[in-house]
Amino acid sequence: MSFSIMNITSLSPKLLLRSTLPFLSIHKCSSNSPIPMDHAELNMEQVLKRDIPWETYMTTKLITGTGLQLLRRYDNKSERQRAVLLDDDGPAYVRVFITILRDIFKEETVEYVLALIDEMLTANPKRARLFHDKFLASEDIYEPFLRLLWKGNWFIQEKSCKILTMVVSGRPENQERVTSNGEASNSKKHLTATDDVLKGLVEWLCSQLKKPSHPSRAIPTAINCLATLLKEPMVRSLFVQADGVKLLVPLILPASTQQSMQLLYETCLCLWLLSFYEPAIEYLATSRALARLIEVVKGSTKEKVVRVAVLTLRNLLPKGTFGSQMVDLGLPQIVQSLKAQAWSDEDLLEALNQLEDGLRDNIKLMSSFDKYKQEVLLGHLDWSPMHKDPIFWRENITKFEENDFQILRVLITILDTSRDPRALAVDCFDLSQFIQYHPAGRVIVTDLKAKDRVMKLMNHENAEVTKNALLCIQRLFLGAKYASFLQV
Repeated sequence: MSFSIMNITSLSPKLLLRSTLPFLSIHKCSSNSPIPMDHAELNMEQVLKRDIPWETYMTTKLITGTGLQLLRRYDNKSERQRAVLLDDDGPAYVRVFITILRDIFKEETVEYVLALIDEMLTANPKRARLFHDKFLASEDIYEPFLRLLWKGNWFIQEKSCKILTMVVSGRPENQERVTSNGEASNSKKHLTATDDVLKGLVEWLCSQLKKPSHPSRAIPTAINCLATLLKEPMVRSLFVQADGVKLLVPLILPASTQQSMQLLYETCLCLWLLSFYEPAIEYLATSRALARLIEVVKGSTKEKVVRVAVLTLRNLLPKGTFGSQMVDLGLPQIVQSLKAQAWSDEDLLEALNQLEDGLRDNIKLMSSFDKYKQEVLLGHLDWSPMHKDPIFWRENITKFEENDFQILRVLITILDTSRDPRALAVDCFDLSQFIQYHPAGRVIVTDLKAKDRVMKLMNHENAEVTKNALLCIQRLFLGAKYASFLQV
């Protein structure tokens, strides 16, 4: 079926799109489908060199005469000339670009316009405000980009994501919100709600982290956009609901190249933003995020990476058991080492001081029965100061009675299950301390059948175990009255 220009122009634009111009099409594919490398490796310079037949689009009524004039002025001009045009008539250019993305589906044209918008916003991110000008109040500024996230090649997906992130993040704080059914109170036209944009973005970004569309660029692109979007409380909520936090943890890895360093920085930035959101913190507490962050702080030399990781640790410090875990992972010593280095960033220096103070407070708290209880329940017994501290035993001896002598029972179980000589030696010593400081210590330990277990350890190959097993038996036989005379 062929048409001359005369009979083409007699058709409606919608009919044209469906039947007469098959070249005006963009192939739909899953965002996770393999991307042909000739498309995946497109770059801005290549795309912006194209000569787009704008006159043909006007002839077919896909752009207006005014739109054609604006495009002729803008096309193939220098960055300085384009900046002047945008300063003078920015919203009009944005309207033309959005109209083209809405009505024209030829891949080369879509790529070209996306490249123009990306170039415009990269040169000056404040131009995102142009999309929210009252001149465009009746335009659905989000829909074309949201649709293109899931269509076409990687270049189209990547640019759509980047542009959509900048535009939605650049909306005015007092912007009238669009209702969930897509209608603004001042317009009957169907518009995409901001909430729907954020949901669509989070869904696409998580899909890229799970199954990247591009082998090397998908994950950095997703993390870069998340580092901007997670400033929004709603995005934090959506990201946690989508189980996105676990997708970040594997990316907290030591970096060697500049590219991997930037990815690590932006991943840590995402974690820092999530550290202000309680449900995200709850997930981080059950993951390996803390250990990985500490490794980053310990091994990274890039100041901005260390800064954002330290700021994240500072936020997590007072939450749940993070403080005690940080001490167990050796963070106090790492912080001291970091403080000895010459950092220029004042925020980093302040955060290191705050982290050091907070860790010191946690170490003080760890001399309490809660720390002791944690140590016993984990089976990680060692010669920490509290074991030989008389004040600790006098102040906390009655707490051993809690939950039907739960901690004492665990200590006795460790005698049977542990193969660690240090843990066995400390265990025997603690039982001897309980006998000494509890009024009924001998009776309780005997009733719990600890004596035979301890006596077996008197023949242990390790001298430290033998020594403390002997001390425990002596106190068990002598009782509290005479036990204090025995040498520790």
